[in-house]
Amino acid sequence: MLTPRQKIKIIKESGVHEKDTGSPEVQVALLTKRINELTGHLKKHRKDNHSRRGLLGMVADRQTHLAYLKKNYPRRYSSIIKQLDLKK
Repeated sequence: MLTPRQKIKIIKESGVHEKDTGSPEVQVALLTKRINELTGHLKKHRKDNHSRRGLLGMVADRQTHLAYLKKNYPRRYSSIIKQLDLKK
């Protein structure tokens, strides 16, 4: 789970402007952080199917946001991919 301080830090790093919380870049960055944390949890707790289902939903949400960025804003898409070190 992300703490408020972690969220603020991620928003400042990936936001389009200062008070940005809803842009696709911020959403992708927040989802990526949560996905990475949950992946670590699932490595320890292999049989936690409820968390696995939540992970799959987050991955699907991130893919949707990335597809939107790729279609409408290719520059912003490539910058967020480089920033988060996502390989597509």
